[in-house]
Amino acid sequence: MAVPKRRKSKSKVRTKRAHQAIGTPNLVPCSNCRSFILPHKVCPVCGFYKGKLELAPKIKESKSEE
Repeated sequence: MAVPKRRKSKSKVRTKRAHQAIGTPNLVPCSNCRSFILPHKVCPVCGFYKGKLELAPKIKESKSEE
């Protein structure tokens, strides 16, 4: 089985890990309601995608109506 010949120094390990950071998400405004959403996704607030209604927006029902 293959084994490393020498131990990796802290600087070598940290230099390699320097590029593994998670970036901030790219948010764009919805074309209909202007709330910020992830690109290429249906807006969870209004249900629009590329200017068309794809999903009916969820309406919260109160429990007092039962």
